Amino acid sequence: MNADTALLTVASALAEGAARLAGAGIAESRREARLILALALQTDPSALIAWPERAIDAAAGARFEALIARRAAHEPFSRLKGRREFWSLDFALSPETLDPRPDSETLIEAALAPLPDRSAPLRILDFGTGTGCLLLALLSELPQAEGLGVDRLPGAVETARANAEHLGLAGRARFLLGDWDRGIDGKADVILANPPYIPSQEINALAPEVAAFEPRGALDGGADGLDAYRVLGPAALRLLRPGGFACFELGFGQSEAVAAILAKSGLTIKGIRRDLGGIERCLIATL
Repeated sequence: MNADTALLTVASALAEGAARLAGAGIAESRREARLILALALQTDPSALIAWPERAIDAAAGARFEALIARRAAHEPFSRLKGRREFWSLDFALSPETLDPRPDSETLIEAALAPLPDRSAPLRILDFGTGTGCLLLALLSELPQAEGLGVDRLPGAVETARANAEHLGLAGRARFLLGDWDRGIDGKADVILANPPYIPSQEINALAPEVAAFEPRGALDGGADGLDAYRVLGPAALRLLRPGGFACFELGFGQSEAVAAILAKSGLTIKGIRRDLGGIERCLIATL
């Protein structure tokens, strides 16, 4: 693809970009090419449909070519953009954060369901906070709540803080670099956790968009994928207030094993929520 000659119009750019993505095995290659061209041109994708004959200058063509090359190498579009929508909020990503996914919104639904008074001054703890998406999404629904997000990756903590500022929630959200609950005191009404839960030996077999571009430390759950729950069970037991509850994200087929680990820690299992795909995605536990 030559930015000076081949990328003359929106139509020709889309045709060549889509062909390159299709050749790399990218599904919905035409749609993805349109999103990438809109990103390169800093415009809305709908504008491209209405103006196929629009000329593309060399600088925009070079940006498009570089972005298409990255997507053809299976870097996710959200990584190209550097942002992802979650719970209708806009979150910045960084190399040390997971890409928030709609499946994780199941935890927000589960956390809100048992709260009769959303104006209560609740305290929330979020373990493995990443972008801060779980904590900040919940705070956006609970105007008097405050929360602490913990992550062991410095880049994740920095990104979460920036997202809190961007969303106007920095006054009610703190973020701490740490190892799960080590050094944390004070009780919480709600605990959220999206821990690493992929068995170590399975990570390289995941889609390249995940295996190559997500931080391995946020994926690797140890030999059986359950290492983090063995730490988080006792942590939740220690840190939950009476009447509080914890929401744990689960991997496919892990609900029984995680429930057993948490019960052994002294927690009571209150329920399981499925995501939109019907997968058991969130386990709810109390004291």
